[in-house]
Order: sequence, then C-alpha cells, then structure tokens
Amino acid sequence: MGAVPTEPDDAELELIRRSGVVLRVGRLSLSAGTGSYRVKASMGRIAHALGIERHHAHVTLTEITTTSHRGRTFRTEVTEVRTVGVNTDRLAELELLAQRVEARAPVTVEDVGAEIDRITAKPPLYPVALNALWAAIACAAFAFLNNGGPVEVIGAFLGAFLGQGLRRIMLHRGFNQFGVTMLAGALSSLGYLGFVQALHALGVTGPVHEAGYVAAALFLVPGFPLVTGALDLAKLDFSAGVARLTWALMIFVSAAFAVWVVSIAVGLSPDPPVALTLDPALMTTLRLVASFVGVLGFALMFNSPWRMALAAASVAAVPNLLRIEAVLLLDWPPQAAAAIAAFLVGLGAAWVAPRLNIPRITVYVPAVTIMVPGVPAYRAMYYLNNGDVTQALTYGVSAALVVTALAVGLAVARMVTDREWGFEH
Repeated sequence: MGAVPTEPDDAELELIRRSGVVLRVGRLSLSAGTGSYRVKASMGRIAHALGIERHHAHVTLTEITTTSHRGRTFRTEVTEVRTVGVNTDRLAELELLAQRVEARAPVTVEDVGAEIDRITAKPPLYPVALNALWAAIACAAFAFLNNGGPVEVIGAFLGAFLGQGLRRIMLHRGFNQFGVTMLAGALSSLGYLGFVQALHALGVTGPVHEAGYVAAALFLVPGFPLVTGALDLAKLDFSAGVARLTWALMIFVSAAFAVWVVSIAVGLSPDPPVALTLDPALMTTLRLVASFVGVLGFALMFNSPWRMALAAASVAAVPNLLRIEAVLLLDWPPQAAAAIAAFLVGLGAAWVAPRLNIPRITVYVPAVTIMVPGVPAYRAMYYLNNGDVTQALTYGVSAALVVTALAVGLAVARMVTDREWGFEH
C-alpha cells in the first residue's frame, strides 16, 4: 500500500504563505519588464524580511521557479507570466516596497500582501491619449535627430500618436502582442504618409519627405527588452537574456514587416533624408533639446512618473548629443560613440537614482532607448525583404554593434559603481 498523505503542519503552512507572497513580488516585477537579476534581488529581499532563511530563484522571460527554505522545510513553486510589458512606475513601487519591508523586518505576510494588492490595483498613470502623446513626442524628436525637417517631425508625431493609441488600446484588451505590433506599425506609417500626401495635394510641399516615414514607427523599437536582455547576459543569466532578446527581436520583426508591407504597397524606400543645413550652434542646441524631449517622451510612455522621466531625460541629453557629434564631426565609429555615451548615462543614473530613491533601471534604460538604432534596423529589414542582402547586412550589422555597445557601456558603468556587479558570488 502507498503512503497515506498527511496534512501540512503549521510550520509548513506558514512557509507556503510566505513563499507565495515572495512569488507574487517576482511575478509583478517580471511582468513590469525588469531584468531577471532585479527580479531575483527583489524576491530575495522580501524573502529575508519574511523570515525565509534561504531563497533561490530561476527566472526566464515568462517563468519563475523558486525554492524557499525555513529550518528543515522547503517549498518549490513555479509560476508563469503571460503578459510582459514595461511599467517603470510599478518597478519603482516594488523597489520602495522592498526597502520598507527590509527596514521593518521582520514583517507579516498580511502586511506585504496588502501592499502587493495596492500595487497590483494601481492603474496606469496616463490615459490612452496622453500615453500616445508621449510616444508621438518621442518619435518627433527621433525624426529630427535623424535629419528630419519640419514635415518629417510633424508627420512622425501624427503617425506615432495614431499607432501608439491603437497599440495601447489593443494590448489592454488582451490581443496578441505581435499582431498588435504589426497593426500599430502599419497605422503609424500610413498616418505619416497620409499627412505628407495631404500636404503634397495642397501644394504645400513636394513628395520628397516620404523618406522619413520610418520615424513614425520608432516607438515600436523594443529598447527596454533589448537593453535588459543584454544586461542579463552580462550577469551570465543566459536563459533569461537569450529569451528576452529573442522576444525583442520578434517584436521588432513584426513592426518592421508591417512597415515594409506599407512601403511596398505605396512604392517607397527608407532612404536617409537630406541633412539639414542650419547654423552649427543652432543645430547643436536643437539636438540637445531633441535628445532631452525624446528621452522624456519615451520615459513617460513607459509609465514613469514625471520626476523619474525628467531624471532620465536630464541624464541622457548631454551624452546623446556627444554621441551624435562624435560620429558626425569626429568620424568616430557609431558603436564606439554609443558605448561611451551609455557609460556616461550609467554613471549619471548611479548618481541620480539613489538621491531620488528610484531604481537605476528606470533611469538608464529610457535614457539609452533614444540611442537604439531603430532607423538602420528598419532599413536592414527592408532590404532583406527585398533580397538586397549586402545592404541588409550593412545596416543590420551596424545596428547590432550599436545595441551591443550600449549594453557594454551600461554594464561597465554598473560594474564600477555597484559592488554586486563588480564581483561574482
């Protein structure tokens, strides 16, 4: 006869309750878009405050496996996260929760559970229209930084507003992320082209501004998962890093495919716009302003509170300007300029984030998102779909090197400012 099952005793029941709360913190952190190393750190701090003696976790893009030990009793649990996005306000709330429970340790399961309920129930900071506005502002700034003139800037603003509005509505209703990305990419490109064609029909401008339509879809470039995935790899967490980068690549391919379909349907190619001819001092000033505004828009789109978004924009503006000037005036390789700019952003985030009591990731990831080479990456997909492998490789390798350089710069900055990153345990 088999063994008779027994009811868990009080110690086992208490461990079940405590480990369940810790796992809820991990699920919230993972669904908010942070890297696996931050998910593990958050769960570990909560577990320690709850009296769990040892806590181990394995985190991928959509799954968490944890084991909690208390005395001779242990419990292993597995959970799955099916909705992955970016919510920097939630990340900050979870960081503050970890700080509070550490300071008050030991704490009760009820206290921590009530805080988790509050964070879970907190709605987005900005409604659909405002969220779309932030994306539109970011893409307009991106268009200018990619040599776009007034028509490109306004067109990118309108296209991104329509595309992000559609994406936000559909994602909150539970539609498939990849399908939503394709629809949003198509709508943003069509919105841009519709604006340009309307101006052309009115005789206000010629059709040459069609080359900037890619900028309208740059809000779809998955900068957050690209950076966090690369940082996971830097921490030797290959299962999470590879999965996150694969997800980011699939999101990007979905967006690029939609933009390519639009370009083929209307007979366009994403050729670089003609460089603007402005006074050098004025151009430098405008690039600085566009860098600040662009990062501010991306940070707000990621649901950052205003002080967090302003911190990210302040940290990023000068390094991004230096990156652009180094490439254009000093003929630096783009990846070298990107690595140094990301390093400076990382140092700035290390100084600013503790003073504002916010997680570093909520500062440096939006700050480097504007440095992600979205336009070259879109061009690589366009030429690949058209069978021009040489051009596709040229743009694709350049984009991959810059993304890698951004991750290297941030990782080095983290290593020199954070002991946990500088040494392996």
